[in-house]
Amino acid sequence: MAFDAGSRDEDAILLARYATGDRVAARELVERLSPSALAVAQRMLGSRGDAEDVVQEALLRLWKIAPDWESGRARVSTWLYRVVLNLCTDRLRKHRPAQMPEGWDAEDDAPAAVEALQAKARMAALDRALLALPDRQRQAVILREIQGLANPEIAGIMEISVEAVESLAARGRRGLKAALSGKREELGYADD
Repeated sequence: MAFDAGSRDEDAILLARYATGDRVAARELVERLSPSALAVAQRMLGSRGDAEDVVQEALLRLWKIAPDWESGRARVSTWLYRVVLNLCTDRLRKHRPAQMPEGWDAEDDAPAAVEALQAKARMAALDRALLALPDRQRQAVILREIQGLANPEIAGIMEISVEAVESLAARGRRGLKAALSGKREELGYADD
């Protein structure tokens, strides 16, 4: 979910309040920013536990710089996304997450279970395809297609031009399409 223009100003106000010792403001800011930051980190890393660690580290860094925050230079959400992406990239450079082998869990034949397994298989296939993309393409696709951010905001987060965002996102979408194209039937998208 992308942040709206009104929330951006309020984020800076909350950060300034936190810098003066207002713990309620910190809690509100965490509640506002954490879900989106966690979603980005989880898509980048493929692991909720690692994503939670990254978001916690990013928020700690935000608290440390709060007293020196200059409103108007950057949006709090943009700064946080940038830190989250950088921390994810650092983790990915250190180690790639191990993936569970296909079919490691038992299937249930009940109709609801089959639908749930199909949805789980689709998400797992998307996550594997995302993890196979180069880091910058994956970042652009996650921020644009999954988080719904606008290209100018993504450009600010990734510190690149809008044209570079468009190029990375397009290449990433093509990469996802290529990775998933042979799996249509397997994922329950058989042509009628």
